[in-house]
Amino acid sequence: IDAALIEDIGFCDLTSELVIPREATAELALNARHEMVIAGIDIAGQVFRRRVPDCRFEKRVDDGARVAAGTRLAVVTGHAQGLLTAERTALNLLQHLSGIATLTRRFVDAVRGTGAAILDTRKTTPAWRRVEKYAVRCGGGVNHRGDLASAVLIKDNHLAAVDGDVAIAIRRVREYADSTIAIQVECDSPAQVHVAVAERADSVLLDNMSLVMLRECVGIAKGKCVTEASGGVRLDTVRAIAETGVDRISVGALTHSAPALNLALDFE
Repeated sequence: IDAALIEDIGFCDLTSELVIPREATAELALNARHEMVIAGIDIAGQVFRRRVPDCRFEKRVDDGARVAAGTRLAVVTGHAQGLLTAERTALNLLQHLSGIATLTRRFVDAVRGTGAAILDTRKTTPAWRRVEKYAVRCGGGVNHRGDLASAVLIKDNHLAAVDGDVAIAIRRVREYADSTIAIQVECDSPAQVHVAVAERADSVLLDNMSLVMLRECVGIAKGKCVTEASGGVRLDTVRAIAETGVDRISVGALTHSAPALNLALDFE
């Protein structure tokens, strides 16, 4: 929040300071312009309090709520100059995070009843990962690893560095890592899944596979390790992917391609 405010304000808010009387107060309503899932309402309140510590921020909805167009999300009252100085930063955060939550909910709704969970990835805006992954949870999604230290994910480039030998890669992790560290292996063929399962990987990442191949790999891994589909997942394809029986589906678009939603702060 502090970095975002510094970026937006610069030396000062010339317009607010020159136009609005110093002693003026204002009541501003935060309104949704169309249907959305909310994420970041309390963060928006914190933005206003950074500039106007004694302002009153009354939220009307909680994060995770699905709201209709025209819904009043919050009312903020306090020093007019300070509130308007914080307006853009508060809206930027709330629009972006609500966009992520809304897109996530659409994917979650699309696979409802299949048993598959929707996961995010590490394809996040630099320095925004914590709040973007929070927004995914607000939309009903599940967080994948938060950083490189959270789990082992042996991907294609790691395998290339050991001549494509899945067994060797897993054994090296087993030899040196704590036994509580989860091991996931990215596989692009049923043969690799067979090896990963034989070496007791905790999960396999089935990357860019056809539906036929996904079903085959789920059959190989069923009851032995968790299966996760990834690569090119879209709203129009995610249901069919879920119906192959995979446990999880990771979607990079949740954080790297979610559109910012239309919100407004209206002067009351």
